[in-house]
Amino acid sequence: MLEKPCIQSRGFKNVERNGRIIGFQLNIRSLYYRGVWLSQLRPATVTVDGETFTGEQITWTINGVTYTQNEMASLGNVHWGILEPATLTVAKEGGLETGSHDIEVSYSFSSSYMPPSMDTMLSSGVNKRTLIMV
Repeated sequence: MLEKPCIQSRGFKNVERNGRIIGFQLNIRSLYYRGVWLSQLRPATVTVDGETFTGEQITWTINGVTYTQNEMASLGNVHWGILEPATLTVAKEGGLETGSHDIEVSYSFSSSYMPPSMDTMLSSGVNKRTLIMV
């Protein structure tokens, strides 16, 4: 079951590959009542304790498939539904330390019935939450 906030408390963890911690993950939910096609999403930013991550530092996993933010721009046939969490994986060597972290996630999207100049109005805003890394 999804929580009301955009940033979900489940799924907040460090990511390990080949015995090394290479980053961390968090789950978010779409705040748009229709969900969005991936080509409508604009790049996200994730800020943890004042450190901001952007662009290729972030990948999205939706419906079990992982995409870079650049790849998503051409995927008009992949939908992120309102009831489906997206997992954001952030590249950060060593991941995050155990304990409390202030998290901010921001992304925006376009809509077929709004002119492109209004994309910023369709922003998720800056979603803030404090999560605990265990």
